[in-house]
Amino acid sequence: MEPVKPSPETCVKCRGRLWCGPTCWILEKYEVKQKSVSQMKEKSFAGSSPPSIFVSHYGYPKVKIAPMSPTQYLNEDQADLLDNPERWFGKSLEELVGYRSQLVRSNMPITIHAAKDPSNELQKIQEIAMASKKVDVEVELTKTPTNSLEFSHDAPPMGPQAPMKSFDLQENPKIPDKVEYLVGDRHAKAATAMSELYDHDISIYHLSKLLSAGTLGEKENRKLVPSRWSLTASQDTIGKKLVDTIRDFPSIDSHQLYESHFLDNHFFVLFLPREWGYDIMEAYRPGSFWAQEMKEVHMSCDNEFYDGRKNYAENVAGGYYAVKLAVAEKLIEMKRQASVIVFREIGPGYQVPTGVWQCVENVRNAMKQTPELFDSLEVALKTLELKLVIPMSQWKKNSKMLDRIYHQKRLMDFF
Repeated sequence: MEPVKPSPETCVKCRGRLWCGPTCWILEKYEVKQKSVSQMKEKSFAGSSPPSIFVSHYGYPKVKIAPMSPTQYLNEDQADLLDNPERWFGKSLEELVGYRSQLVRSNMPITIHAAKDPSNELQKIQEIAMASKKVDVEVELTKTPTNSLEFSHDAPPMGPQAPMKSFDLQENPKIPDKVEYLVGDRHAKAATAMSELYDHDISIYHLSKLLSAGTLGEKENRKLVPSRWSLTASQDTIGKKLVDTIRDFPSIDSHQLYESHFLDNHFFVLFLPREWGYDIMEAYRPGSFWAQEMKEVHMSCDNEFYDGRKNYAENVAGGYYAVKLAVAEKLIEMKRQASVIVFREIGPGYQVPTGVWQCVENVRNAMKQTPELFDSLEVALKTLELKLVIPMSQWKKNSKMLDRIYHQKRLMDFF
């Protein structure tokens, strides 16, 4: 019996967050169609972990943690490409699926609180999360892995998996000194540790792995964090840190429009010469992955003004924090503050969700481009309207930032 389908409107709002039950019928339908490149026949293998780990969220607080590795030894560059989103911008969907289908998840059941006093097995997995270079491993499974690919709104595509029987490191992982120091500091809060590591050029994706593996924070508070939550938590923590600095900068002196396009995801980022504020609108056009059965455009919106926001961005979800991080990094580089309005159009060519990393790297790419400059908001919006498929009237109706600008005068507007 096929599961009862919720309404198309529910699907495009939920985007796989399981609002209507324990499984998503859209994802399940697509996963049945997808098969990994090769069927693994053996129960044991040795390979080069990128390094990579995964923590599930099903059954929380009882979860599964898995080191991830291909079934062969790779050189440094080959291994890194399998699990480094900073290298994926511009790759085709077929290439991305090819990378991810090589990684076998060797699942070990565990409780999130095991991170307080990790077993030998967990310590070895934590060492992989701490590593900055590939780690050669040996894995024995209890059965041959499943051959399907899994997709989600938050994480990159996931390949074969099977229960772990045993797991060993074949070499000592290469761990950055700062990572080793802060993992060993059982009194530093997780947010403090992440902030210090980011300042020492540890990538947001590495921070996410460290948080997920339960290696950061005060000893009694350490716990495993599902991978789909840890990246958003890392982005939120670093985003807030950057914005705290941005508020002390002078504002930009012109309207600036940046853009980037990838996997039929089109980002237009408008910087306004005002105090810090952030407004993001995502428009799913009919036929795009989560809006396959929609007849009209669906728009999700979240925002914050100068003082930030206190609650989770429920509408845009993880994409909110991913894009905020990318624009905040640009403003830090410029040593300026601005109000930021993000227009994201998702077209029918986006047929598989690839994870929120796509938002980070797409907008980071936009921030590398030379922006178009405008003397006024109206000229900027008229130019932007020519680039968008969806009429500007729909965007204006949903933008809290534009509504404030049009209807709430500031003291300086009178001078």
